[in-house]
Amino acid sequence: MSVRVPVPSSSSQLPAAPTTTTRRRVADSQEDHCHVSVGGGGGNAVVYVPDDEEEEEATTSCCSGGDGLSPHDNYLVRFLSLRKIRLVWMLMVENKTQWTAAMSRNMRSSANLGRLILSLLSGILVVTFFLVVALSGGGVRRRHVEKHEFLVSVYPRSNVEKIIKEDESSVRVLVSKTKPAVPEIWNQPDKGNYQKCVARPKNQKPSKKTNGYLVVHANGGLNQMRTGICDMVAIAKIMNAALVLPFLDHSSFWSDPSTFKDIFDWRRFIEVLAEDVDIVEYLPQELASIKPLEKNPVSWSKASYYRNSMSKLLKKHKVIVFNHTDSRLANNSPPPSIQRLRCRANYEALRYPQDIENLSKVLSSRLRQNNEPFLALHLRYEKDMLAFTGCNHSLTEEESIDLEKMRYSIPHWKEKVINGTERRLEGNCPMTPREAAVFLKAMGFPSTTKIYIVAGEIYGENSMTAFREEFPNVFSHSTLATEEELSTIKLYQNRLAALDYNLALESDVFAYTYDGNMAKAVQGHRRFEGFRKTINPDRLSFVKLIDRLDAGLMSWEDFTREVKRIHGKRLGDPYLRRPGKAGLSPKLEENFYANPLPGCLCDTSDEPTGLNRFERPSLRAQSSRR
Repeated sequence: MSVRVPVPSSSSQLPAAPTTTTRRRVADSQEDHCHVSVGGGGGNAVVYVPDDEEEEEATTSCCSGGDGLSPHDNYLVRFLSLRKIRLVWMLMVENKTQWTAAMSRNMRSSANLGRLILSLLSGILVVTFFLVVALSGGGVRRRHVEKHEFLVSVYPRSNVEKIIKEDESSVRVLVSKTKPAVPEIWNQPDKGNYQKCVARPKNQKPSKKTNGYLVVHANGGLNQMRTGICDMVAIAKIMNAALVLPFLDHSSFWSDPSTFKDIFDWRRFIEVLAEDVDIVEYLPQELASIKPLEKNPVSWSKASYYRNSMSKLLKKHKVIVFNHTDSRLANNSPPPSIQRLRCRANYEALRYPQDIENLSKVLSSRLRQNNEPFLALHLRYEKDMLAFTGCNHSLTEEESIDLEKMRYSIPHWKEKVINGTERRLEGNCPMTPREAAVFLKAMGFPSTTKIYIVAGEIYGENSMTAFREEFPNVFSHSTLATEEELSTIKLYQNRLAALDYNLALESDVFAYTYDGNMAKAVQGHRRFEGFRKTINPDRLSFVKLIDRLDAGLMSWEDFTREVKRIHGKRLGDPYLRRPGKAGLSPKLEENFYANPLPGCLCDTSDEPTGLNRFERPSLRAQSSRR
């Protein structure tokens, strides 16, 4: 639609005949869309402001004598931006002298006066109509406005073009672009009203004189040592002991010589826990020469064991050495203040050194180029794990013999004769790389998914072939980082594991193929950070399904439907930690660090008294069973 409004010329006389308001369909006035027609010094200006994407198309279709505009241009203009109205008003006010002069001349004649009143009334009706459309079309409707917008103004061409150029960016913002929806597979769980709650008790008393010093030798890989160290912080608190910076395991399968100071920010560790436990770098000189008492504390012990038996020994000997730190404190029986201390140690005090933290951020940003999400997969198909579990599904005979030799060569691995086939059917084997690929595909991840492998070297000559055929965008620290970036840590397995830990923690989705120490540590940390999506495979059910699929007893459609059904509630949603059953080993309980709820996460929708904020799972019979 084109609207022409009378404008006084630079001459002292009015035009021979008053210009009338003319209404035409858009399709009937194509030439008006492509240029600004200005008569004389002032003239009438009709300006068309196209969207970036339509500019070339509009110019071609109307200015080059095409057959017409696209279908959506054949409707009346449904929207006039309030910004445009404001702009027109400013131009009219700015040119008020000319308008006043024109009106005074027109009023000299009664005929002209009648025409003027009629024109004004028509103008008011048109403006009112567009105001109603604009106000009712805001918000959601603005997203559906036609791409072409018209700015109708009466002003010299040079000024119009100048104002449009200055306001160009804000004009085009009016045509908003809908943000693409996030595929359902990347959606995060509903965390409900749960929040972190690890604050110290308000009535906590300052640390008094300690009973002695606790020296600990952490054992196992990085994540087993990490959770063990957190338990030792809590045990030191219970025993009222000063804790010496822990010693790390140098004799495990990885043979990593790194010290606590190499892998963790030790100063932060001391500072964050200063109000809880006295932590020192070394034993005092006067006690360094004394032979300490060495103990291996009983696994899964209650707090009373350390408060009574161990504290008495500490008072007597002044220095006690614990040679094992893994699983030395019960999951569920410690009091709430001790449970919160375990979380403060794990999630607030323990940080990796700055070089590892910085590299983690760099690699994470590379994986997220173009705002794409990525999945971190703990593919625990490494030689040590396969030898320990006796699992050899999909491996060659020579590879299986090699694993058996390794199992017999390590004295503290008590189980030597293992039937790998039976173990797999019981759901006690890590998924093979091929099984992991089929699982992810069945869950709905497209083949274009970026996958970061959180693991060491995958065992088996052709193990990763099937995985890469399904998911070619596979990365690891060795392929994602440069040689220079890895130069200071590539020879140290625990430092590389620290890098992988951070990437697994920050990933959009984390999945694991075996519930080992890293899987437990990472999934618990992700729960603590807001229940980030974590896929916990039901290996027992999955093995049965994939064997039926491979045997041709099940279609792919039925297979995927069943996999999704089984794992619908295994995606990291909040639920109370499983307490285990009376009479059974505490080893069968859900690990505290795999699910710090209850203990370190509180339901803020509870009553103001907060009586059940630190409720133990044994007090709630309806605790979810997963």
